[in-house]
Amino acid sequence: MKIVISPAKSLDLETKPPTSQFTEGIFLDEASRLNEVLKKKSPKKLSELMNISSNLSELNWQRNQDWQLPFTLENAKQAIFAFKGDVYIGLDAYTLSENKIAQLQNKLRILSGQYGLLKPLDLMQPYRLEMGTKLKVGKNDNLYQFWDATVTNALNEELKNDEVFINLASNEYFKVIKTKLLKVPVITPIFKDYKDGKLKMISFFAKKARGLMVRFIIDNAIENIEDLKKFNSEGYAFDMNLSTEKELVFTR
Repeated sequence: MKIVISPAKSLDLETKPPTSQFTEGIFLDEASRLNEVLKKKSPKKLSELMNISSNLSELNWQRNQDWQLPFTLENAKQAIFAFKGDVYIGLDAYTLSENKIAQLQNKLRILSGQYGLLKPLDLMQPYRLEMGTKLKVGKNDNLYQFWDATVTNALNEELKNDEVFINLASNEYFKVIKTKLLKVPVITPIFKDYKDGKLKMISFFAKKARGLMVRFIIDNAIENIEDLKKFNSEGYAFDMNLSTEKELVFTR
């Protein structure tokens, strides 16, 4: 089984990771090329490009200036412990055993505007570059054009012909994958909550549920769709009537 998730805007660069093991991203040359483009942009230009505040643009201008290879445990951090958003709260990687971290490393991939595709233990330096950013790089008008073939090919190289592929990423990030070229079908879990008598996908809860599902897969060594349907963290349950072959709906 392979799983893809989105990165997070918020980062935790202070908390000491529970392991000193790390790996190196496979697209650091491409990430460096993006950094060279970003480095030339002033805080004001970054603010306009990313629609962020002046404080955030100053912070990320400095990050762009400081970004440099090679990555080490002194100047970078493993991706799964660096990202801090709702998905990562649900996943709670800091409480995984070393054995479970090894399983996570094998199964999970993180889509990234800066790094393309990250394994959990790949070192990364802090950045702000959402996949939807219209950053022109060479002949590419945006990051989708820059990354789509590269990321899709990398996933295909890893995927076995009969492997289950689970999409737990947001639409913004998953769009970078050319799904028609993938060698396996995509299974997308969807999480909905009852609110005011109606079923709705509530962003905060859905993001956390994606992380909870990754944790459920790792904790229970899930390898097939039937076992995935048993996901029941924090009150969610599989709804057969709302689900299709490619979309598994979980409600609470």
